[in-house]
Amino acid sequence: MPSRFGGAVTQDWEPVVLHKSKAKAQDLRDPKVVNQALRSGAPVQTIKKFDAGSKKKIAGPVVHARKLDEGTEPAALDRVSTNVKQAIQKARLEKKMSQAELAKQINEQPKVVQEYENGKAVSNQAVLGKMERVLGVKLRGKIGK
Repeated sequence: MPSRFGGAVTQDWEPVVLHKSKAKAQDLRDPKVVNQALRSGAPVQTIKKFDAGSKKKIAGPVVHARKLDEGTEPAALDRVSTNVKQAIQKARLEKKMSQAELAKQINEQPKVVQEYENGKAVSNQAVLGKMERVLGVKLRGKIGK
């Protein structure tokens, strides 16, 4: 059978040093510890956090996003011109159609036709093309010239 100890048994008497664990951040914020450090003359660092504890909503990123959008995209989209909206109304009335009937024939909602006639709609070439076909007037390109 093999022996358990291969050589002479020696004892290791080197000193073992145990260190105290570092103070946790939560303990360092304790007012008692801070006051004791101030009394003993130890350096104490205080940092004021910006807007700490306030219930203000920060509007910083939103403002930057808006500026970015304004810089890369046009501020206002092109609406239907006055000539186009008058041409739509005139042609529809000549054909004795209501806005709802025109909307049904071009397969759109009546709200769309109403927005085009009020000049509030953003021009969509597909919708204008459908209206041209049903009303028999030119709505795209140069009108009245």
